Amino acid sequence: MLLAELQIWHTRPVTPTRRVALGHLVLPTDPAPGLGGVLLAAVVAAYLPAVDQDLVPDINRLIDQVARGERVVQPRLQHRYQVDRHGLATSVHQLTGDADHVSFDLHSMGRPLSQVLGAVYALERLSFDARRHVAPVLHRAMRWHGPIGPSFVADITGVSRSDLVGIADPRAWALDLLGFPMGTGKLTKKDVMARYRDRLREAHPDHGGDDANAGYAIEQLGEARRILLQL
Repeated sequence: MLLAELQIWHTRPVTPTRRVALGHLVLPTDPAPGLGGVLLAAVVAAYLPAVDQDLVPDINRLIDQVARGERVVQPRLQHRYQVDRHGLATSVHQLTGDADHVSFDLHSMGRPLSQVLGAVYALERLSFDARRHVAPVLHRAMRWHGPIGPSFVADITGVSRSDLVGIADPRAWALDLLGFPMGTGKLTKKDVMARYRDRLREAHPDHGGDDANAGYAIEQLGEARRILLQL
């Protein structure tokens, strides 16, 4: 089953001009960063190692500019981002699976930088609230070294499961983040709030939490609490 998809149109590697456009997108972002955010991050992490490292700082800046909805002067990073797709080739990246197992299917037909830029510009298609959550995930993906699989997803999302069911299923994700066993039945508000406060204390820098990621971790805990309390 298709869970997320990113279609990037771009010039072929042998073509001297460098252009990027977006095609069909399936990018769910609830709960944030959602399967869509995970797929965008996977594309960035998979293709960034083959990009000239001198361009990495500008890619980081571009993520923030697109997330804030700022006007991006073209061309940028040796490529022109456009709407017209005439004469361009297509690369399709997908996240597929079901509630028990999901996998990445990344297929590039162009330059690595084209794939990274396509993933970054796809932020523009998301709501401003979703961009606020997905952009930090893309920044974390840029620091990833290793295969694109469960460990990668655990690193960028904080989900500790060995598979991705916690991302595909919002309730499963929330249960996992707050430390409830999978398959937990009905929860009372008291149960949820008690576990939320415990995890919040652990995430706070004053109690040993990571200073750099504390804000994001606290936001994620709040989202997990919201999901479980509204069911």
